[in-house]
Amino acid sequence: MKILVIVVHPNIEQSRINKARKNELGTDNRITVHELYKRYPNEEINVEEERELLKNHNRIIFQFPMYWYSSPPLLKKWFDLVFTKGWAYGRNGNELKDKEFGLAVSTFSPEEHYQQSGLNGHTIEELTFPFETTVNKIKGVYLPIFVLHGVGKMRDDDLKKDALEYKNYITRKCINGKGSKFN
Repeated sequence: MKILVIVVHPNIEQSRINKARKNELGTDNRITVHELYKRYPNEEINVEEERELLKNHNRIIFQFPMYWYSSPPLLKKWFDLVFTKGWAYGRNGNELKDKEFGLAVSTFSPEEHYQQSGLNGHTIEELTFPFETTVNKIKGVYLPIFVLHGVGKMRDDDLKKDALEYKNYITRKCINGKGSKFN
């Protein structure tokens, strides 16, 4: 199993959670860590390079903090440029078929805010539904989201524990996900 983690954080050095997670992943040689903002500081994405990375890995994880109930903007641009018709989807677009895709998300607010009865009025699964729909469209397998809520009050010991649990989760041999309806 070759695992690609695409880290999307515009200021990773100021991040406690995503930096701790990224550093923990760096201890495992089965994982390729690819930082979009570091690789593309001018946001000029090399589509062919990104596609080669995707082709060479079986499981792809998008790691980011929630930004206004979505991902940081560079990831949306990345999807628009890399996942095009004829390559990622459509009649001849089968390059990502059966690959596994997952999200590793962190939120500043506590978990109770991410419920239908909570302050945000939606669960994290509802807010990230466009990602699941995208994976369905490209004929991939969508893995259950790995989420950490309430990062604003996390202690350093909890950060280390989360980072290790995250690495153990994404390196599992088998994670049951949802298959595409386009297959």
